[in-house]
Amino acid sequence: MAASPRMRNALTLFSSADDVLCHRVRLVLAAKGVTYDLITVDPKDPPEDLIDLNPYHSVPTLVERDLVLYAASVVTEYLDERYPHPPLMPVDPLSRARLRLAMLRLEHDWVPEVRAIQTGTKANADAARKRLKELVATSVPLFKAYKFFLNSEMSLADCAMAPIIWRLEALGVPLPKDGKAIEDYGNRIFRNPGFTRSLTPQERNLRELPA
Repeated sequence: MAASPRMRNALTLFSSADDVLCHRVRLVLAAKGVTYDLITVDPKDPPEDLIDLNPYHSVPTLVERDLVLYAASVVTEYLDERYPHPPLMPVDPLSRARLRLAMLRLEHDWVPEVRAIQTGTKANADAARKRLKELVATSVPLFKAYKFFLNSEMSLADCAMAPIIWRLEALGVPLPKDGKAIEDYGNRIFRNPGFTRSLTPQERNLRELPA
């Protein structure tokens, strides 16, 4: 398909205004300092460009000239390899596999609860809120173990986790009593100018940025 006139830069991202997986991709792009065109779409009413490019009509969708990628995990790993500085994955295979597994669990266990709270019925949202609260509580030791999520340096796993932590307050999910490590972790990332650049106006309004 020929590039649409809407896609002026070599890199274009189709993204919703408030979604943890789209935010994950935008955070990687911000960490890499990559210039791109952002096309904000309503996933329930995808534009014709997106329908033509992606058979699932889903976001995030990344377009680079003739290359079209979708699924946050695929897009973020591509970006880390395409723009290698700063690297967002460890060098050794064992650590890379551990972080990939953590990101998979976030997508399978955490993200559905976030979306159920945002879009489900009251009963579904209340149940999802309870489950997400339990997931946060059981994860506290992981935040105490390293400066970043399961790693001593910021990685793609942080780009997946930080958008969820950013939304907890707005989702009505309080941190557990022993959750200071999670609060410190969030503030460490949220103070980074790259995180601020990754936010859409809707996401910026979800909570206060730390001083």
